[in-house]
Amino acid sequence: MKKLEHLRSLYINPYPYRFDRTHTFLEIKDKFEELTDSQQVVSICGRIITIRKHGRTTFATLIDENANLQIYLRKEDLKEKYDLLEDFDIGDYIGVKGKVFKTKTGEITILVDNFEILAKSLRPLPEKWHGLKDIEIRYRKRYLDLIANPEVKEIFKQRTRVIKLIRQFFDGQGFIEMETPILQTIYGGAAARPFTTFFNALDQQMYLRIADELYLKRLIVGGFDKVYEIGKDFRNEGIDRLHNPEFTQIEAYQAYTDYEGIMNLVEALLEFLVQNIKNEPRLELHGESVPFTRPFNRLKYVDALNKKIGFDILNAPLEKVNKECQALGINLENLSIGLKIDKLFSELIQKELKEPTFVVDYPKLTSPLAKQHRENANVVERFELVVFGLEIVNAFSELNDPIEQRKRFEMQLQQKEEGIAEIDEDFLEALEYGMPPTGGLGIGIDRLCMILLNQPSIRDIILFPQLKKEQ
Repeated sequence: MKKLEHLRSLYINPYPYRFDRTHTFLEIKDKFEELTDSQQVVSICGRIITIRKHGRTTFATLIDENANLQIYLRKEDLKEKYDLLEDFDIGDYIGVKGKVFKTKTGEITILVDNFEILAKSLRPLPEKWHGLKDIEIRYRKRYLDLIANPEVKEIFKQRTRVIKLIRQFFDGQGFIEMETPILQTIYGGAAARPFTTFFNALDQQMYLRIADELYLKRLIVGGFDKVYEIGKDFRNEGIDRLHNPEFTQIEAYQAYTDYEGIMNLVEALLEFLVQNIKNEPRLELHGESVPFTRPFNRLKYVDALNKKIGFDILNAPLEKVNKECQALGINLENLSIGLKIDKLFSELIQKELKEPTFVVDYPKLTSPLAKQHRENANVVERFELVVFGLEIVNAFSELNDPIEQRKRFEMQLQQKEEGIAEIDEDFLEALEYGMPPTGGLGIGIDRLCMILLNQPSIRDIILFPQLKKEQ
């Protein structure tokens, strides 16, 4: 603060409005020969991360978005302005002008003939900011994490690239990106508890959406053949390594296809993403490496679970299912029979699936929006893609029979399943006008980025994960 006051006493604005730079640091390095040959004066700017004073000369290192660059300041060049360096600290932003040269050690450097402060830092960077490790600080103060750990900044650049590639793929397949409401009067499309809010102008309770599904299907009814949406969804549930209540998801729906067609689409998408991100058809997570080439493995949900537990899960007495859950330490409180079966599958089967595997044909009672299997009335045409034990894609042959859909909603309501508080009559009315055969999918982009970018926790690929408020 004293340094700030001193600068202001000299009529220097420590927070000016702009600085016109001519080059980024990478451009300085890429064009070094050209800049030295032409003796061009360049203007660059960045944050000070080291200062090394040697009497009448000073070396400092700056960082910009993508690189570091050294600057060299001399009293003989800067005259009395050189003394202002006493008011500069690590963390300050400065802009400098000068010519490019190489030091005796071969480091590209700017010989400064003028400089100005662009933002005075009032707090020091963490003492051990070179590789900030404290998880709590990294998540709560992500800006410090980005300054201290360049590899973290690279992860989030790669996340942005993943989303661009997803758009590129779906656009290339003829899909149209749409936007549907985040605030909804009736939430649906998934099994989850919603966040609630109040809409003053309409004088009614509203919900943050838990899925995009029911609105995107309305667009299929309306005559669009291929639609998708990338956006935020919200589920008022627990936080752990794999779950964040606010998450990014893509949902896509294609008319005139079924879950087999969507499997082909997912295989093509994942091959495209892995090849573009990794430059090879393999992925590594936690030291394990798996191939990502078609065709992916397939596993029937009910058959695999029955083989593991030794009895028919769909026709077993409730007491027998409860006993299996209790043996695995599954909390049975507020769990429907469908959720109990799903927990059993997750614990006994899913965790062991490392290579990309389509788990197919889920029990009907766990999938109220999926079409009954054409050969087995007890299951539906649904698949999840599991990689490294994580579910990253959920997809259906979509239910388009409005009478059957009403029965499923009523069954959900009777069982008090999460994901339905009341029946969405408007959606059922839309189905009554006719929806063609449709395949649909949902992909959690946060979890997808975990496996594509080899990160152990969902918090490592969300810039600002939800945390309990500090007291």
